[in-house]
Amino acid sequence: MRIPFLSMFMTSPFEGLQEHAEKVTECAWTFQQAIECHLSDRCDRFEDLRQDIIRMEGEADVIKRRIRGHTPKNSLLPVDKFQLFRYLREQDQVLDAVEDTLDWISYRPEPGFPETIHKDLRNLLDAVIDPIEELTRMVIEARKYFETFSEKQRAIVKEIVGTLRRQEHEADHLEDLLKEKIFNMESDGVTVFHSIRLVEYVGSIADHAENAGDMMRAMMAR
Repeated sequence: MRIPFLSMFMTSPFEGLQEHAEKVTECAWTFQQAIECHLSDRCDRFEDLRQDIIRMEGEADVIKRRIRGHTPKNSLLPVDKFQLFRYLREQDQVLDAVEDTLDWISYRPEPGFPETIHKDLRNLLDAVIDPIEELTRMVIEARKYFETFSEKQRAIVKEIVGTLRRQEHEADHLEDLLKEKIFNMESDGVTVFHSIRLVEYVGSIADHAENAGDMMRAMMAR
């Protein structure tokens, strides 16, 4: 018989996971603003927004270290601790991918990206933000599941994981279409390379969000 988690512990590691997920979502919204700023000729706040994300990534690292440090080796958990940390790693790598994307842009801020792909970049950006926003909801619902082990709650979390997979597949599709468009546009080789690599960085954000969903499902399968 499974014992409800909060009957054994005053503090659940899922509190930290939720706090970390909320920081990831906050970072994603700032990331969207930074990309929109870079694509706009009238915005000069890109570097400020990039620094905001660097600061938030540091705050998320503090949360991550606290989760790891407050989960002693012999803790009795309703999930495998290795899986818990792997989940945290994937959720954290969403932030790393966001930071890598903006760093990549900063290496060659001028002349920017060809206007012919701006709309497609915005569509891809929207597609990768969606699964990030689902992460917080997934952690909240998973936390409820591990408090009650309700099959109804389990079904809710599995549905969110399925949504993450569909969203990631849609982002993959948009990424492939955009790569094809970039390779066929008339531009110099450096611009093509810079644009293609940017698309790959953006696409990897959704990949890590989906991986986090897969790890959450694995934890629930225990």
